[in-house]
Amino acid sequence: MQNVVATTAISAKRLTLALVAAGAIGGAVGAVAVNHNNAVASGAVSAAAPLAAPVPPAAIGAPTQVAAGVVLPDFTQIVSRMGPAVVNIQVTGSTKTSAGPNARLPRGNENDPFFEFFRRFQDPRAQRGQREVPVFGAGSGFIISPDGVILTNAHVVRDASEVTVKLQDRREYRAKVLGSDPKTDVAVLKIEAKNLPVVPIGKSTDLKVGEWVIAIGSPFGLESSVTAGVVSAKGRSIDDGHVPFIQTDVAVNPGNSGGPLFNTRGEVIGINSQIYSQTGGYQGLSFAIPIDVANRIKDQIVTTGKVQHAKLGVTIQEVNQAFADSFNLASPEGALVSNIERGGAADKAGLKSGDVIRKLNGQPIIASGDLPAMMSTSKPGDRVVLDVWRDGKIVQIPAKLGNASDKVAAAEPEAVDAAEPGGKLGLSLRPLEPIEKRQSGIASGLVIEDAGGASASAGVQAGDVLLSINGRPVSSVAQVRDVVGKSTKSVALLIQRGNDRIFIPVRIG
Repeated sequence: MQNVVATTAISAKRLTLALVAAGAIGGAVGAVAVNHNNAVASGAVSAAAPLAAPVPPAAIGAPTQVAAGVVLPDFTQIVSRMGPAVVNIQVTGSTKTSAGPNARLPRGNENDPFFEFFRRFQDPRAQRGQREVPVFGAGSGFIISPDGVILTNAHVVRDASEVTVKLQDRREYRAKVLGSDPKTDVAVLKIEAKNLPVVPIGKSTDLKVGEWVIAIGSPFGLESSVTAGVVSAKGRSIDDGHVPFIQTDVAVNPGNSGGPLFNTRGEVIGINSQIYSQTGGYQGLSFAIPIDVANRIKDQIVTTGKVQHAKLGVTIQEVNQAFADSFNLASPEGALVSNIERGGAADKAGLKSGDVIRKLNGQPIIASGDLPAMMSTSKPGDRVVLDVWRDGKIVQIPAKLGNASDKVAAAEPEAVDAAEPGGKLGLSLRPLEPIEKRQSGIASGLVIEDAGGASASAGVQAGDVLLSINGRPVSSVAQVRDVVGKSTKSVALLIQRGNDRIFIPVRIG
């Protein structure tokens, strides 16, 4: 599923993030340079030892009275009893780097007695322009089974050739990566050990905004560090929207990746995965993968060794006020369908471009990113019911979800007859020529030869192909004028630009 315009609840313009391979310490596997326009990965680390007798859940996070009218939670029991099940993960891998033909020659001139020796016997890979360079990384994880099953982030063990798990009592084990899922950033490891301490697993769906949470890990290699904060938001959709992240203000830094996020009952409700940062360090926002999502991924990996994701087969956009006005919506909420994959679940269910998905199985979709986030707990073959806004009313459409790994062809654009130039929108239009239809794969449409006025201000460009207005296919300028004439504030133009189909709102009043 793609979300091409304002695809996430946190748009790129509103949230400037720096990508840092979370859990990276000194050139960790998968580390990338700071980039001010991307999302940041970050992480958690720790260790383990035998658990003492369990403490009743009600007592673990019991608040402490510190002053009149001020009550703060006491995390000491959580740290002492759950900390031993948090582990430190050390990763060794390699990467290829470019190396010129003189990359390994000694410094100096050709009169150096060793110059010819090194020139003739240097690494042949350097002569070919590449050589293997070792890289090292660190992250966190936590034990979920006494026989050594561990959860962590996929980016912590990405491209790893050797993974070592260190417990809190300083024991070390070589770990096997049972499987990982880059889409959700979840990985499952296994060490050969018995009677290990484990963390209790909670339900992230029960988590409330404002609730206290803590993280245990090894930021910057400082093992068994504890940080605390509150849940800032739930269901945050960032990156490509596969995960409904838990947003917190818990301090998480490189080295924390893959570590647990605990509630005040000492239950794991998330896996620390990403941070907001313009510097690579913590700046007040961190994001955790809900444990409900991680468990679904873990179960698939343990059972089958691979992960399958459900897919609806639509390209969606954010519904802003201009789109809400264009489609007569009472509020700018939902996911606007701009494209349908031919043969996909949405196509088979009867969804159309211009539909606005308002609910999935009765759950409201406020931002477009809510849709892929809600589907993160679904499996291929699951049946869902979509509440869709179409032609000024809600229509319920049942759909059977497909498999994201299945290959489907792109949808053919809806047929639109040719039209003459002209129009109130400031557009100069002409029909597609037969050769243009063959080359573009568009059955018919209106080529935008020039865009001015409101359309140009909205981002419409010469060369775009106009397919429909407000979800209604147009076959003549008369139809264009008819739709525009009935609109008072704005219209939504569905255009084809290259291989993409997107809606562009144009204000006309």
